[in-house]
Amino acid sequence: MRAIYKNKVRNKQRRCLLSLLLLGTLLPAGAQTLEQCQQAAEQNYPLIRQYDLIEKTTQLTVSNLAKGWLPQLQATAQATWQSDVTAWPDAMQGMLKQSGLDVKGLKKDQYRVGLDVSQTLFDGGAISSQQEVARQEGNVQAAQNEVNLYAVRKRVNEMYFGLLLIDEQIKLAQDLEQLLSTNERKLASMYKGGTASESDYNNVKAERLNTTQQLTNLQAERSTLQRMLSTFCGIAVEAPVKPAPHDALDDTAESHRPELRLADSQLRLADARERQLNAALLPKLSVFASGFYGYPGYNMFEDMMRHDWSWNGMIGARLTWNIGALYTRHNDKAKIQLLRDQAENGREVFLFNNRLEQLQQNENIRRYNALMADDAEIIALRTKVRKAAESKLQHGIIAVNDLVKEINNENAAKVQQRVHEINLLKELYDQKYTINP
Repeated sequence: MRAIYKNKVRNKQRRCLLSLLLLGTLLPAGAQTLEQCQQAAEQNYPLIRQYDLIEKTTQLTVSNLAKGWLPQLQATAQATWQSDVTAWPDAMQGMLKQSGLDVKGLKKDQYRVGLDVSQTLFDGGAISSQQEVARQEGNVQAAQNEVNLYAVRKRVNEMYFGLLLIDEQIKLAQDLEQLLSTNERKLASMYKGGTASESDYNNVKAERLNTTQQLTNLQAERSTLQRMLSTFCGIAVEAPVKPAPHDALDDTAESHRPELRLADSQLRLADARERQLNAALLPKLSVFASGFYGYPGYNMFEDMMRHDWSWNGMIGARLTWNIGALYTRHNDKAKIQLLRDQAENGREVFLFNNRLEQLQQNENIRRYNALMADDAEIIALRTKVRKAAESKLQHGIIAVNDLVKEINNENAAKVQQRVHEINLLKELYDQKYTINP
């Protein structure tokens, strides 16, 4: 795999460390940016260790395949008993005995202990093609791991912007609580002065207590989400920093997602397997040496007369050609082409879905921009109505319920503005994740 992914991980680790150190000097204590959280999450996620495991596995596989060029040794030990053995014809044995020669013939029990050595001289590129397949398989595994690791950013986005939205809701709930407390004190004074009833005072106090309960729930939700994000990133995320908005990417922006690199690596693997298939058709040349100690040996006539163990050996060259590979070649090439088609189809499916996701995100961005154009004016109008209601209440023109209604309307407008703002930011950064420019 030529250590490409291993170097990539190391470079990402260096960039992450430099970014954390640089941003740490510019941000308040405890503040974390979205980029910091994403980088920390990738380094903390267990999948990051898969790169080294894939690299080491590939190196071991390639190294083992290279051992095919070393001399291959095979030790054998054999003991057999045969129902029949090579022997002299009866007439020949009679003639030999008349001549004074005692020919015992071969024994039916035979033994040998030997060693065979072979050395490949030419393999038609089989070993090198197998090594290339192993490297490309490692590249595919690393590319798939990159796809899985890239999805971590999406999960960080969800939690990070969720935390930002809760922070905004907490601030607005605190402002609402403060506003209700102010009106509560005014009504308490009016109640003492006899210009307001006790029920009016209790109404505002109950609304303020209800807001306090909402604030408690929001703070509990924030604590849970903050712990989840901190655990996921492996760092203490105390104060997320609202990212600056950027221009929306064009609908025709080219995607650079890791899924496309995965498809490329799958196509390269198919090419490597086809080269391996071609190498299997070429003849292979090797030299060999074979030797054994046992009975009978190569000199069978001598062994018929003496039943002694002997040393035997031979050397030679061997040319082999596996013609049988032609039988399955057509189907094997068809399978490789199917792998290519699957990779290309996977790319097309991803680009199709990615394109739809971009269109939806651009529509959402335009929608939130349009909504935010009126948010400030709505809040200003609601604030004027609320202040007017406070003034009318002091003069006894309206009931407390009307004031509470206007206070809640103003707060709802402010909440809506914050929701639109955070959702717009989230869509912008989700779009960046979708395209990976």
